[in-house]
Amino acid sequence: MESKEDLIERAYRRGYEYEAQKGSCPQCVLAALKDTLHVGDDRVFQAAHGLTGGTSLSSEGTCGALAGGAMAISMLIGRTYPEFQAGERKRRVFKYTKMLYDRFIAEYGSPLCCDVQKKLFGRSYRLDDKEQYAAFEQAGAHVDKCPSVAGNVAKWTADILLSELSDYL
Repeated sequence: MESKEDLIERAYRRGYEYEAQKGSCPQCVLAALKDTLHVGDDRVFQAAHGLTGGTSLSSEGTCGALAGGAMAISMLIGRTYPEFQAGERKRRVFKYTKMLYDRFIAEYGSPLCCDVQKKLFGRSYRLDDKEQYAAFEQAGAHVDKCPSVAGNVAKWTADILLSELSDYL
């Protein structure tokens, strides 16, 4: 059986490799966690696709990798549809998604894709604009910059899941 540290490192490597090879930051984080911790399902994975690049490639919303990590945590302990229908106001998920959020902010300074890009590239790009997307790629977006973000979020999420929520795995 793999150690906790090995699983966390494998989640990082998978998130990094998937972002470098396949793109879609939230899906890369979710795929890394599915491969390493068996967390997730196809419908949630599919639903994450539109959150790529700060939502719809706009670069203006929450970083897709961060959104993917929060989705993984929420899949395990988020409010269910029956709980929602019953009017229950479950708050258990926020403790753990806030842990991920705080790690992300400590590293990147902002949850917004455009601000993460400014930190990594010195500027931000509109990923829904062909010319800006080409410049983004030319600047090494999928060589090491975005892959490192996806890898970090996969690693941090795996750590939270293994350290805090292992009873749900």
